[in-house]
Amino acid sequence: MSETTTELPVVVIGAGPAGLAAAAHLLDRGITPLVLEAGPLAGAAVREWAHVRLFSRWGELVDPAAEKLLAPTGWTRPAEDTYPSGGDWAERYLQPLADVLGERVRYGARVTGVSRTGRDRIVDADRDIQPFVVHYENADGHEQRLFARALIDASGTWSTPSPAGGSGLAALGEKAAADRIAYRVPDLTDPVVRARYAGRRTAVIGSGASAFTALAYLADLAKSEDGQGTHATWILRRGISGSTFGGGEADQLPARGALGLAAKAAVDGGYADAVTGFRTDTVEKTDDGRVALVGEDGSRLGPVDEVIVLTGFRPDLSFLDELRLGLDERLQAPVELAPLIDPNQHSCGTVYPHGVNELSHPEKDVYLVGMKSYGRAPTFLAMTGYEQVRSIAAHLAGDQEAAERVELTLPETGVCGGAGLFDEPAAEETGGGCCATPATLTIGAAPASAGGC
Repeated sequence: MSETTTELPVVVIGAGPAGLAAAAHLLDRGITPLVLEAGPLAGAAVREWAHVRLFSRWGELVDPAAEKLLAPTGWTRPAEDTYPSGGDWAERYLQPLADVLGERVRYGARVTGVSRTGRDRIVDADRDIQPFVVHYENADGHEQRLFARALIDASGTWSTPSPAGGSGLAALGEKAAADRIAYRVPDLTDPVVRARYAGRRTAVIGSGASAFTALAYLADLAKSEDGQGTHATWILRRGISGSTFGGGEADQLPARGALGLAAKAAVDGGYADAVTGFRTDTVEKTDDGRVALVGEDGSRLGPVDEVIVLTGFRPDLSFLDELRLGLDERLQAPVELAPLIDPNQHSCGTVYPHGVNELSHPEKDVYLVGMKSYGRAPTFLAMTGYEQVRSIAAHLAGDQEAAERVELTLPETGVCGGAGLFDEPAAEETGGGCCATPATLTIGAAPASAGGC
């Protein structure tokens, strides 16, 4: 890399937790960052789930280099043992951090393409010594470009949720039924959203923490005065196993364990039915405007009034198409990282801390970090992202010893994949322990009560 290139900034895509931490670590190493954020504020994606409480405590959500930047401003670190909501995280940590970074964060800047200057994906000659060229659009649609010595993509996966279809494609009719389908945990404190689900039947598709959250929220709505008649049908593509409801009381992230128990309580309490072995093939609008789900085996579920699809997220790689990325064919994660995070083998607590070596690509000085580095794997924790960017910043500064040093210990047990619920006590166990089969479980078919109302 030429002296001119090293004077260029490291471009960071995304002003979320991992992106802002990356900027803090780069500054700490004497490297100039430039953060491009598509939204109007820091943590734009986090703000979209502001109503959901994380299952990580504040003590696990503040990056050390970021705190070092914030300290001189008089910023007060929140109590370590409390659980913030997404809104708390954005307002009390991410936005103050972005404010400290000042002009190093550029809002309303949506990246549309990245390449090597003068080199498309095919060209080999002098590729590694060319700076990156980054194209982006301002909020008004005006196109701009800038040049960078390295690229850290922390844009996350929030904007690209996975569909309902069991094949990974949108189910037939899914787009046509879009007015009845949501892909996020609903904010039932919003009167308009609350009215959408109150007293109605809702299918919740998914098996991760987001699905747990939705089930618990709907159960709480059903118990309220204005929510009588609210009922959920929980649709799982696989069967119930010992890990379906997470680590329970054994989880080293207590709120994560409580989340699984709350979902189990929703089923055991009769506020939700569980349907296993159902892989959605078709979404059909019924004559009364509701929807029915048809499985790959022809089984039929519904009709229901609403569908909440919480089947995970996937990375948007379209704007990186001119770069040479080495991605696992299944997870769309870096090839060296993928075996460490395979959700068939690991929860977030069994993932070995990793850094620049596992995150490198054939294209030199390009790194996917944070949720995006995990591709389609749902097992991510904020602490993991902070360790990733610490290692990358050390590498870019030439400190390989620090880059390869592990500075993180993760909690064990349980499953991950989303945010948590409340600061409330864990739900009481019923019927055989935290991972017992729900009493209302139906294997491979819809419960009789799911056939309409």
